[in-house]
Amino acid sequence: VVAEGRNVSVNGAAVPEGRPYLHKGLGVTWPGEWVAVASSLGVRVAWDGHLAVTVTAEPELRGGTWGLCGTYTDDPADDFVRPDGDMAAIAAAFGNAWKVP
Repeated sequence: VVAEGRNVSVNGAAVPEGRPYLHKGLGVTWPGEWVAVASSLGVRVAWDGHLAVTVTAEPELRGGTWGLCGTYTDDPADDFVRPDGDMAAIAAAFGNAWKVP
C-alpha cells in the first residue's frame, strides 16, 4: 500500500478516494479526514494524509510484535529493542536501527 496525501494505491492500482477497498484480507477505508488500512493479520494503520499516524493491533498479537511499533507488552523497558535484540539508549538510535536501504 502506498499513500501520498489522499492518493492511495494497492499493488500499483489506484483506490478511488472515499471508496472502500477490500481484497485478499486487506481493507482501505476513509474514516473522516483519515485513510485507514487494515489487514487480516490484525493490524490497522490510519493516516491523516499529513503527519499523524496511528497503529493499532488486535489483543491476540500482544507480546508477538517487534519493530518500530514495539513489542506490544505494555512494558516501557523493552520499547527500544533493535533488530539485533539489543536495546537502543535513545529514540533516534532505535529508529535508525530499523532503517532499510
